[in-house]
Amino acid sequence: MRLLHTADWHLGRIFNAHSLIEDQAHLLREFVARVRDIKPDAVLIAGDVYDRAVPPADAVALLDETLSDIVQGLGVPVVMIAGNHDSGERLGFGAKLLAGQGLHVAGQAGSPLKLRLADRHGEVDLFALPYAEPAVVRSIHGSESTLDHAAAMRLQLDAIRGRSGRARRSVLLAHAFVSGGEESESERPLSIGGSGAVPAEVFKGFDYVALGHLHQAQSLAAGRLRYSGSLMKYSLSEVAHAKSVSLVELDEAGSVSVEAIALPPRRDLRVLEGSLAELIERGRSDPHAEDYVHARLTDAGALLDPMSRLRELYPNALSLERLVLARSGEGSARREALRQLDTSALFASFLSDVADEEMDDARRAAFAEVLRTLDPEGRSA
Repeated sequence: MRLLHTADWHLGRIFNAHSLIEDQAHLLREFVARVRDIKPDAVLIAGDVYDRAVPPADAVALLDETLSDIVQGLGVPVVMIAGNHDSGERLGFGAKLLAGQGLHVAGQAGSPLKLRLADRHGEVDLFALPYAEPAVVRSIHGSESTLDHAAAMRLQLDAIRGRSGRARRSVLLAHAFVSGGEESESERPLSIGGSGAVPAEVFKGFDYVALGHLHQAQSLAAGRLRYSGSLMKYSLSEVAHAKSVSLVELDEAGSVSVEAIALPPRRDLRVLEGSLAELIERGRSDPHAEDYVHARLTDAGALLDPMSRLRELYPNALSLERLVLARSGEGSARREALRQLDTSALFASFLSDVADEEMDDARRAAFAEVLRTLDPEGRSA
């Protein structure tokens, strides 16, 4: 059996005040093309379909178009669960009606789906378990004990195993942080003040566990558990990631092989380091100048509006940092010192940094007059 596993699309994501919806649309067109070429038995989407519980309209339209292309256009069934970023109720709207068309959605916490797929070797049980907070699991299962994420997952999987009947090959779709997985900066923690981790042994008995939540593509438990990774790079910690979807082949005995299928982005995310002049010169001949860029500037002196100058060559530059401040620890100390200055002293510091000129008596008097005009009650002083 061939399954195409993906997760963490985060449709509607905003990165450094920049909407990524056009980049996501490009990648999902690439994904649909891979589905067309591979013709898997099913597509598995392991949660965090949207970036927030109430997604923007263009994200909803993009999901609708993508799923319609796969389910109706290509005739490939899709199994999708809610992640911790999704509203399970919204994602699962109309699920009973959609199931008849081949779109199977497990959105409501505590309401897993069970499907039965078949290939030439026989039947495969597929269980789709949406994300659920431990408190919700405790309420649904009538448990009086305090549950962490590991105990909540164990309780849900014990209930699923009780429904599995006679021995068949089995696949689980889940959204969790499994112990030993490599995290990124862009994942929302599942637990505050406690452990959100679930040990791999909790998933014992399933031939393949298609996971969502961690944005780095990675396998655990000898390849039996796998994160397909996020659709695209959503933080600087992911710059070195190779984004992909996972083509999973399940043989007659339940053994698994996985192939990472790359999805080329419309724009990559890169970190560039050097002086501002060096980066500007490099940008004149950079064939990928449209990429998203974070600049690490090595300049030691004052710079006038470096971001605007950088965007002349790298129009999608998102952010920059001054390494001289970060390395010396000067940055935080200087910010704290500036907070202690009154308005006139703060402007004097600004004038010195930008124009390399001192605030003489004439300028100080003129500045004070402007302040009095703007704030006659003297609240800015």
